[in-house]
This record gives sequence, C-alpha cells and structure tokens, in this order.
Amino acid sequence: MSSTSDTVIDRQLLVYEDWKDKQRRVIADLITDELIEEHRAKPLGQHSETLERVLQYFRRQPQAGKYLGVMTTPWLEYKIGVISGIRGVPPKILDEPVFKSEEDVLHGIFVRRVNDLKGTA
Repeated sequence: MSSTSDTVIDRQLLVYEDWKDKQRRVIADLITDELIEEHRAKPLGQHSETLERVLQYFRRQPQAGKYLGVMTTPWLEYKIGVISGIRGVPPKILDEPVFKSEEDVLHGIFVRRVNDLKGTA
C-alpha cells in the first residue's frame, strides 16, 4: 500500500479484467454469418468446435442480464426473458419478438447475445 493512498488494488482482478476483454474480442472475431446460420439450422445438439466455443463463452457470463426462453402460450408462443440476477425477482419478459417454437426462441437469444457482444443491439 502506498503512503499517498489508502486504496489497495488487487492486481489479480486487473489481470482477470484484461483477460476477459481479450476473450470477448477473440469470441467476437469468431462470429460470422455462417456461424449464425449454423446455429439457426440447429440450435440444439452437436455443433462445430467454433460454435461450441462461442456458446460456452455465453454460458459463462454472469446470471444478471442473461437471456432465457419463456413459453408464454403452451407450445404456441415463446418470448425472451431477462434474468434479474436477484433471488426471488422473476425474469422480465420482453414483449417483442414473439417466436413460434423453442428452436426459434433459442436462436433469437443467440442472435441477441451476438448483438450484445458486438455492441450492435
């Protein structure tokens, strides 16, 4: 601790933040129109190594602000929900867009995550 400041800086946190920024850039560079099409065609099941790497990155993100699929009308209508990250507080369900299948809402969530990652939301 320096004599001019009472603030202690955990350098490990700084290194981790730097690593996270680099990971975000690497993952963003992996996302192509072909990768998005691969996910649209098959949102569930086995994926290419690149798509699996992108999906694992999305899964590792903090719960607060994470998207999930919500069935609003059984087997007919699905919407995207946003997790609050606070225990006991239900997810906020977005009005738009509305999806017709579980696969469609999963792809909608993927596209939203991609747009958030690239800053094009």
